[in-house]
Amino acid sequence: MLLTQEQIKQFQTSGVLIAKNVLNDSDLQPVIDEINGFVDGRARELFNAKKITSIYSHLPFEYRIAKIYSECREVVRDMDIMNFRGKAMHKFLSNANLLDALECLIGPEITCSPIQHLRAKMPNNAAKDIKGMEGVVPWHQDAGVTSEEAEASEIVTCWIPLLDATKEMGCMEIIPNSWQKGYLEHVAHPEYGTTIRPDLLPLEDKICAECPKGGVVFMNKMTPHRGLVNESDKVRWNIDLRYQKTGTPTGRSFYPDFAVRSKKELLQMAKSHELWASRWVECLETSKGKAFHPRAKPNVAAEELVAVKS
Repeated sequence: MLLTQEQIKQFQTSGVLIAKNVLNDSDLQPVIDEINGFVDGRARELFNAKKITSIYSHLPFEYRIAKIYSECREVVRDMDIMNFRGKAMHKFLSNANLLDALECLIGPEITCSPIQHLRAKMPNNAAKDIKGMEGVVPWHQDAGVTSEEAEASEIVTCWIPLLDATKEMGCMEIIPNSWQKGYLEHVAHPEYGTTIRPDLLPLEDKICAECPKGGVVFMNKMTPHRGLVNESDKVRWNIDLRYQKTGTPTGRSFYPDFAVRSKKELLQMAKSHELWASRWVECLETSKGKAFHPRAKPNVAAEELVAVKS
């Protein structure tokens, strides 16, 4: 889907664009089917090991994994994109409708960043964690989880819901019009993860980034955002991808990036699931011990993180 000039201008000005109808059911359903297959296989494995009381096959996509998770958190083990390495997911990384929209923002030479995730945000009542903050992602910029070598790289985050993402389900909250402040110092905290130092958090108005299935939230890597608690009874499923201009540093040089649209590159990894999967296996082995949040400063005290929870 091509973006309109108004949408392009909005992204360039505010650092965020919530675009509806970028993707259709035929784009997303193969990925959903593949995830369902993964969950079913893991459920049967855990049931046979007597770690859950049922495989819950009667429950639909938005409920099943949460019920299993409430009994055994192992259900999400190795579910992320680089661990699961599914064929449908690999094909989706080169989805034409998504790339058409991205080309409007970063041009025709597009590389898929290795920073890519599949997320299942559980209902808060299904998995109470420390202080009841299950699934909270604190205020951060995506630039905060890359190395400084990617400072000048034009990286666009694509946040893609597999179900309608509402505030109740724990969608993102975003501070638009603040990306031009550049990188804001991030600090590490063992409970809340990597977050913008609270006293540096921009004061501009926040927006609730509700996004329907088929839509995409496009964000500049410097745009501050966070994930809210899922107060619904459904799982908030989403894919979190990054794309950038080919030839620019990704900030995760020890992981495999690959061109997905180009008039110059051969797109070998984009065309070969086997090659893509084998590169991930190799890089996951050789990158053990690498820092994933290299720019975050040492831990801060919990009382300093009031801004994170507010």
